[in-house]
Amino acid sequence: MTSANDNTASGTVEAWSGKSRGDENFPVGSVLIAPALRAHVHAYYAFARNADDIGDSPSLPPAEKITRLGLMEAVLKGQRNGGSPAALRLRQSFAASGVPNIHATELLIAFRQDAMKGRYANWAELMEYCRYSAAPVGRFLLDLHGESHDTWPASDALCASLQVLNHMQDCAKDLRELDRCYIPQDWLQAEGLTTDSIAQAATTPGLRRVFTKMLDETDRLNALAATLPGQIKDRRMRIEAAIIVRLALRLAARLRHEDPLATRVKLSKLDLFTATLTGLKYAP
Repeated sequence: MTSANDNTASGTVEAWSGKSRGDENFPVGSVLIAPALRAHVHAYYAFARNADDIGDSPSLPPAEKITRLGLMEAVLKGQRNGGSPAALRLRQSFAASGVPNIHATELLIAFRQDAMKGRYANWAELMEYCRYSAAPVGRFLLDLHGESHDTWPASDALCASLQVLNHMQDCAKDLRELDRCYIPQDWLQAEGLTTDSIAQAATTPGLRRVFTKMLDETDRLNALAATLPGQIKDRRMRIEAAIIVRLALRLAARLRHEDPLATRVKLSKLDLFTATLTGLKYAP
């Protein structure tokens, strides 16, 4: 087993999975982001991707994950320079942009939790996780664009929605590969189900009722998220937010009618096209 110190000697504790911005459901640092800001968005994404890959590694033990994430935080905070190129790059980005590093250190809270925690008792516990795993991303983008913190509640709702939808898409894969389940345990138990019910080849009626509860709650998040574009002053960011809101609505609708156990439910090119048309309405 390679330790964090051994990796540091060779340059990094990072263990990139090979995923890129193009593998994500939603636009990351798209052409709508002002050219002057894209490098900062890409630096943030690279940090988040590498830290997430550590938390999601099926081969690293929990203690090793915690150690590696701690080293990334130390580099981010300027307590050391070596061991995490992505953290060093983001530290330099934060210094140049004036955006506070809390939007990255809060992500690390969630990734450490991923290393240690595999079940969520209820919806409230899942939302607390989303506060650190998802909300910092939206807050970072809004701070980078100089937007008011009054936009944060709607942004937090959108980010939580996106996170839950991703959990539902990957519920079988997360359980199979990481023994991790973000489906609220109390809702499973109310239907006489266990986490193992997610390992089946198709969704049962009881599990479908659990998914429907999750989507009903996600619809409430999306209702608040839908107010976000109208609160954003920056034209490019406003369009981007409108597109993402529309994509969240489309993915939620797909998950209501398709089976995430039988196949990975995903957005289509038509979904992206119609979402883009919706977003352009916010151009003026």
